[in-house]
Amino acid sequence: MIRRLTHRILRDERGDIDEVPAWTVTALGTLTLILFVVFVGRAAYASNTIQAAANAAARDASISRTAEIAVPNAQAVAYASLGGVTCIDSDVQIGGNGLSTGLGQTGTVTATITCTINMSDLVIPGAPGSLTITKTATSPVDPYRAR
Repeated sequence: MIRRLTHRILRDERGDIDEVPAWTVTALGTLTLILFVVFVGRAAYASNTIQAAANAAARDASISRTAEIAVPNAQAVAYASLGGVTCIDSDVQIGGNGLSTGLGQTGTVTATITCTINMSDLVIPGAPGSLTITKTATSPVDPYRAR
């Protein structure tokens, strides 16, 4: 009996370096999946926030009386609306013909926001260290607004 047990223990080959335990593969796969979900979630949140900031900036510019006050006010609104997103590099452009049209003429104002967010804290093989998101929004200008 002891002889069989000793023989079985000595012949056990489960300790070979060639074998990788199944739990290791499963754990690595699960960890990679979780990090991927976090990556996609962070990117989606940033995208939605940047789009909302572009909408707010375009709307603010469209209700301004002159182009001189529309651009700085719209840029301030855009940066304030980015609250939950930290941009490494950002740019807010306000354009369109809406503020230069005459009384009774229709026009639009466009706000374009470009924001680069840091993703390097998520260590995912093949994932970029940063992600640049550009969103644009357009808002009509009231043709009969006071000037």
